[in-house]
Amino acid sequence: MECKECETIKQHIFRETYFWVYSPTSESHKRALECAKTLELPTHTFATTGLRIFVSEEKVGLLLTALFGEFNGQELANTKILTSETDDLDASDFGRVFQADVFINRFQSQWIIESLEARSFETWFQPIVHASGRHQGETFGHEGLFRLRDTLGDIIPPAHVFDIAGKSDLLFTADLLARRSAVESAAKAGLKGKVFINFNPSSIYDPAYCLRATAAAVEEAGLKPSDVIFELTETHEARDRAHLKGILAFYRNAGFGVALDDIGSGWSGLNMLHEMRPDYVKLDMDLVRNV
Repeated sequence: MECKECETIKQHIFRETYFWVYSPTSESHKRALECAKTLELPTHTFATTGLRIFVSEEKVGLLLTALFGEFNGQELANTKILTSETDDLDASDFGRVFQADVFINRFQSQWIIESLEARSFETWFQPIVHASGRHQGETFGHEGLFRLRDTLGDIIPPAHVFDIAGKSDLLFTADLLARRSAVESAAKAGLKGKVFINFNPSSIYDPAYCLRATAAAVEEAGLKPSDVIFELTETHEARDRAHLKGILAFYRNAGFGVALDDIGSGWSGLNMLHEMRPDYVKLDMDLVRNV
């Protein structure tokens, strides 16, 4: 898998690494310096709030954990990290600058990157059946469920996978691979009826660009667009309704159906039903329990 967004942090860690930490304030710079001194790491201060830390490979985790615990979320987002093998930088190095929170989360989520690169994932399908009428009990379609395995082959809870992926700036890649896996697996299994494929709106920043690969996978797999339903999950709150409408419009214009998941739960309120006009809805259990 070639994916810039999924670039492994290991490519930025060497046997002996120079960490260039650019803190947003002199106070946060002082705390970063104290973290390094506590771990007995050689340091050099430059440009008032810049700090170069020399770290052996076995102590990288200790340093990042210390910084993560010392800085709050806003400070981590405003702190920049760059690594090098030497104690000097050139202009090309500055294209590899990370926000500290992204760098740390990617380091801690290395198992996600390794599993995605090794394609240690699969799609399970659960049937959707007619609840009444002359087709009662018959299968209407299937919902694809993405499952990622760790290096031991064990299933990782999907909510945990996408939570960590979001924090590590890997959501786009994880969500894209989940959609492609669902398409390819459905075609391989020869499933009949509708195929419901989940997607996370937070992973799609430009519908035409981000969804093109999924639409191409549907065509390559020989599935009919009318049999594919893209289902907006409840995982992340959709704050930009105009953006969300653009995503759904892209799918509809390509001939796909759209669905909203868990209407009545969390942010998926009934107003979403009115605004988005989905082809299908899934009601939250609380709305129909004991009815």
